[in-house]
Amino acid sequence: MSTKTTTVLNFSTQKLLEGRVLLNVIAILLSFFILWPLFGLLYEGINGVTKGVVHLGANGISQIKGTFVLVLFTSILGGILGTTNGWLLANCRFKGRKTLRLAQLLPLATPAYLLSATLIDLGSIFSIRIHGMQWGVLVMALTTYPYVFLLSTESFSKAGNSQLEACRSLGIGPWKSFAKVSLPIAMPAIGTGLALAGMEVINELGAVELLNIPSISAGIVESWISEGNPAGAIALALIALIIVLVLVAYEKALRRKSRRWSEGISGAESPAWELKGIKIVLAQIITLFPPLFTLGIPLVWAIVNIDQIHHGLSIELFALTARSLGLGIIASSLAMVIAVLLGIAKRWNPSTWMKSISFLSGIGYAIPGAVLALALLSFRGEPWNIAPFFLLLWGYSNRFLAVGKGGIDSAFERINPNIDEAASSLGSRWREILRKIHLPLLKGPITVGFLLVFVDTLKELPLTFVLRPFNFDTLSVRIFQYAGDERMGESIIPSLIILSLGLIASISLIPSLDYNDN
Repeated sequence: MSTKTTTVLNFSTQKLLEGRVLLNVIAILLSFFILWPLFGLLYEGINGVTKGVVHLGANGISQIKGTFVLVLFTSILGGILGTTNGWLLANCRFKGRKTLRLAQLLPLATPAYLLSATLIDLGSIFSIRIHGMQWGVLVMALTTYPYVFLLSTESFSKAGNSQLEACRSLGIGPWKSFAKVSLPIAMPAIGTGLALAGMEVINELGAVELLNIPSISAGIVESWISEGNPAGAIALALIALIIVLVLVAYEKALRRKSRRWSEGISGAESPAWELKGIKIVLAQIITLFPPLFTLGIPLVWAIVNIDQIHHGLSIELFALTARSLGLGIIASSLAMVIAVLLGIAKRWNPSTWMKSISFLSGIGYAIPGAVLALALLSFRGEPWNIAPFFLLLWGYSNRFLAVGKGGIDSAFERINPNIDEAASSLGSRWREILRKIHLPLLKGPITVGFLLVFVDTLKELPLTFVLRPFNFDTLSVRIFQYAGDERMGESIIPSLIILSLGLIASISLIPSLDYNDN
């Protein structure tokens, strides 16, 4: 090889290495800005504890207890709903099964605070008192059980083929097979779904406030805004962080265990049991109830109050909608850009430390919105003086980064690394490879991730409620305020807007259930 050729290759290699160093620096800086607020909150909390100035306040214990009770009973009811429906729709065959399986995603379209508000208003019309923990458990279970369903149904569909065939050959029915074979195999997936649902319960603000349930999220907002007690808010935030970190560790451990189960069993589709007679009717009722209730209650409420719809028509509605849509578009764009940059950084540098900072960057989805808002509030004052609008965008991109990042990471894993190596050997840098090769291949995951982050941003209440600038309400905040003031007629149109956009997001998840269906 000539000296000139060697020099060109060395120069090209140097440029590639410099590009990768730049990518590492970008990933480190992004991770720092994502984790900075949480580290700041932890520092303030630990510093306050050592000085003895952080305390739970008069209602702190009851709020922690209320959160534990709500998470516990929501997990029980939501776990039963998700697991039962997952088994029926994966391993039993009956009329309407395919449609009902897709319908299990519809509850994700209905925010818990919207379902609570419409239930309370319908209850007042029909003289039924909707109030307290039992209603909170019902609302939260019905709006979070799809997490359990999505993970359990995949496990039921693809796991334990040979074992279930053996059960069938021995004349064992579907329910005994479920109890003795499928359920033990699916337990890691079910536990993961319960952990995700628990995180959503801890984050909830609107439903617990409307139903008058003491909770940590409500306590943080109450301590900081209503009582002017930052010490109490920080103490509750630390408790919430501890609970969430335990759930995250639990969820991660279960995912590893679930992968080990999957590696040791047949990947063929599990056998199906044909239901007959009354069993078909029972299966249809069980699987139809959750989506019918969560989507049907707000629609029935809108129809009952249709004569009041004109109260919501105003110039302000257009301003609220434009403001909400604008925030959603900007936050979604930020989250997806960060997700792609972190994804390509981990792809080009698969070291342990890069995987660690990539994982930590996505932990924001597990952090309750009220806790993240509290962490960002310190940046309003000296020496930073960051405007509330930018803090809100910072909070959204932190909180929902994991929503887009999961799909991007999975898509990157499906792209053959040899493509990158071939392009690199021709002198292409990571930016050129990303623009010319990766982005076209990632178009689908980026679109789905953008849509999911967009709708989550529109539905988000605690983060928006705490961080929004003065006189800068959004659709979610205004629905919550109308419900609290018993002006539900004015919230019909905002509610229908959020519900419609939530349905779009739910529909975008349908391909995740589109495995082989006989």
